[in-house]
Amino acid sequence: MFDLDKWQEIFAALKKNKMRTFLTAFGVFWGIFMLLIMLGSGRGLQNAVFEGMKDFATNSVFMWTQPTTEPYAGYPRGRMVFFRNSDVEALQAGIPEIELLAPRLQAGGGTSSVNSVVRGLQSGEFTINGDYPEWNQIDPVRMNEGRFLNHLDLERKRKVVVIGDAVREYLFEDDEEALGDHIRINGVYFQVVGVFSPLNSNIGFGGDKAESVFIPFTTLQQVYNYGDRVGWFAITAKDDVPAGVVEQKAKEILKRRHQIAPHDEYAIAGVNLEEEFNKVTGLFLGIDVLVWIVGIGTLLAGVIGISNIMLIVVKERTSEIGIQRALGATPRKIINQVITESVFLTTVAGYFGLVLAVFLLELVSNAIAASGDPNPAFLNPGVEFNTAIIALMILIVSGAMAGLMPAKRAVNIKPIDALRDE
Repeated sequence: MFDLDKWQEIFAALKKNKMRTFLTAFGVFWGIFMLLIMLGSGRGLQNAVFEGMKDFATNSVFMWTQPTTEPYAGYPRGRMVFFRNSDVEALQAGIPEIELLAPRLQAGGGTSSVNSVVRGLQSGEFTINGDYPEWNQIDPVRMNEGRFLNHLDLERKRKVVVIGDAVREYLFEDDEEALGDHIRINGVYFQVVGVFSPLNSNIGFGGDKAESVFIPFTTLQQVYNYGDRVGWFAITAKDDVPAGVVEQKAKEILKRRHQIAPHDEYAIAGVNLEEEFNKVTGLFLGIDVLVWIVGIGTLLAGVIGISNIMLIVVKERTSEIGIQRALGATPRKIINQVITESVFLTTVAGYFGLVLAVFLLELVSNAIAASGDPNPAFLNPGVEFNTAIIALMILIVSGAMAGLMPAKRAVNIKPIDALRDE
């Protein structure tokens, strides 16, 4: 039942020490405010990073060759090895855990190579990738017009291309139809069958995807005289298999096929995206733990201030507490009174800090959304409802703990001593 007299006593006690009360309450307000701001900012950063990775196959491995660092089987160190078409069948036959296997070859040879692309009087330098259709399942793109490459393109070695939206913007006018038209790449004409936009902003292999051109893998090999060379492999593992297992088996097979020393870790380089993804996840978990430690530490500093102010309140109300004890007030009632004041002060200060933090995070979130930035550094910064509830529970418990020492001191006041105190 609501006790009006009791709450009037609380307000009167706090009003009497309003300056000290305000400064102490501000400590709690600032503690919960900073805790939620840091949690919300960390969540915004995490959302932005994972948003850029959401469509990428995170259980994937990418491998390419580099000069050997150890002599082996009569070959000297420093030998350059190239993957071949036959490696595709060897990997598929030797590793049942493989889900997708996509060879890639870039015109020009390097991962940052650019090539002359011409249409009419327009020309530009763009990355040319020879790919399998499976590549679009590993590193997918959004098809704005037409289609992606298919296996019939590979079998018939068609001279068709799928171009990025930046390539289309550079070579074509807005009112011009790109599909069905032809562009010239290093002197060879190709027909445009699709236009795409990148989906992943935080991961890219082989240059800026928006400025890339995809042609059938076999067509690139034949037209530009690469023979049966493969530039690199993209491999994904089945759902119940760690990507590291597939990576290890693939390297063993490729080293054996190309006469590379088993312990030469440099000759076949690669990136295990699953490991990198787990590192990023662990990093954000560590950030969350650090934020909670710092935030709760700041909050506890405010709570200690609450405890100090309550000790002052108890000292100033010594006579009043003595009269209450003389009139029959039980120790439990005195303890409840002091703890209630402490919890009230802590909860009110913390509530205002929570509301302001949530309001500012929502304001920032709306501003980011309104900016139209396709690759924001923060995305939907905010705190989950459960996190806010946990923060409030911490406040209430902290307020109760802050009142324990003052309450114990109040209970130890003897009525006769309190009545003499002035």
